[in-house]
Amino acid sequence: MDLTYTEEEESFRHGLRAWLGEVLPKLPPKPDPADWPARRAYDTGWQRMLYDAGYAEAHWDAPAVRRLIFLEETEQAGAPYTGANFVGLLHAGPTIAAEGTADQRRRWLPPILRGDEVWCQGFSEPEAGSDLAGLRTRAVRDGDTYVVSGSKIWTSHAEVADWCELLVRTGPPGHRGISWLALPMSSAGVTVRPLRTLAGTAEFAEVFLDGVRVPAANRVGEENDGWRVTMVTLSFERGTAFVGEVVGCRRVLGEVARAARANGRWDDVALRRRLGRLAAEFSVLWRLTQWNVSQGAPGVGGSVFKLRYSHARQELYDAAAEVLGPSLALDGEHEWTAGRLSSLSYTIAAGTSQIQKNIVAERILGLPKGPGRGPDRRPDRRPEQRPDRRPDRRTEER
Repeated sequence: MDLTYTEEEESFRHGLRAWLGEVLPKLPPKPDPADWPARRAYDTGWQRMLYDAGYAEAHWDAPAVRRLIFLEETEQAGAPYTGANFVGLLHAGPTIAAEGTADQRRRWLPPILRGDEVWCQGFSEPEAGSDLAGLRTRAVRDGDTYVVSGSKIWTSHAEVADWCELLVRTGPPGHRGISWLALPMSSAGVTVRPLRTLAGTAEFAEVFLDGVRVPAANRVGEENDGWRVTMVTLSFERGTAFVGEVVGCRRVLGEVARAARANGRWDDVALRRRLGRLAAEFSVLWRLTQWNVSQGAPGVGGSVFKLRYSHARQELYDAAAEVLGPSLALDGEHEWTAGRLSSLSYTIAAGTSQIQKNIVAERILGLPKGPGRGPDRRPDRRPEQRPDRRPDRRTEER
């Protein structure tokens, strides 16, 4: 991959940088972190500004290098993040762009880019754990609709979402019986119960579905082919959705180093070595991000990135805590405090580190499944796998 920038790309960078310098000082103050309706309005308002200025296409329609420049410049300038609509902009939108019909792309993509509609993700379930293929939420076909019953958990921003990318069981147990639906959150039979996090905000929720009718036209991909579509979603979630955050971590690392110089911790050789190693890690992660974005749907490269980034982020905020000491734990409003608390979830969210290791081992290194994994483990969940053959390589746990 050629990492040099053309004259046209540099012109785009300078134009974007000038526009950010003009509009960012005029933005209203950020709302209370616990006020999600206000945060939705703030985040979608920013998205509308990007759309009106012609920059919204950078989320998935622009060439890879232009997308990288957009993400790098907005993060370095301290522009608002995708926020309440990160699922629509980073997961559902790219999936619909890649797998949806022409009508589906026309219906859902422009409202996401304009900030008119917010999406959430209905994948995880209370009884399935990390085994995403073990989901039980069922959708029964009734004419031109599906009747959906079940529950989801860890559904980010469900309380302010208009749509949900929803995985349902339309066939037998296992990954071959799953379909991917777009669920209107205003549908009769949808109940949202917020969950409070360690940081004190209710950004997650349980979602209960009681006989909810979803038009069959809202299915992305063929019936029972949702697992393949889901792999597209997860490749975006793991490989490209964290692009801005890598830039953000590099910025935080610089702030930690400056704080260490200011409070005398810079004299600690071990700390300097630790920060230097993190600087190298995030530099490599940025190069891997560039490669992943250039691939469109990153595939297993997303798992390589997700595995290392999750741990590097935790190490970064552990280093921040070491530099600031007890003051970091006491200052609940400090950005680093919120970052450290949220970093604890990164080795679980978007697929646990253990699952990413399995994917890397099996799909990149070609290693066989280890003891306790495969057809002898919970055969009721994967009846299609027999002891006399290797499990289908599409089978994946989240």
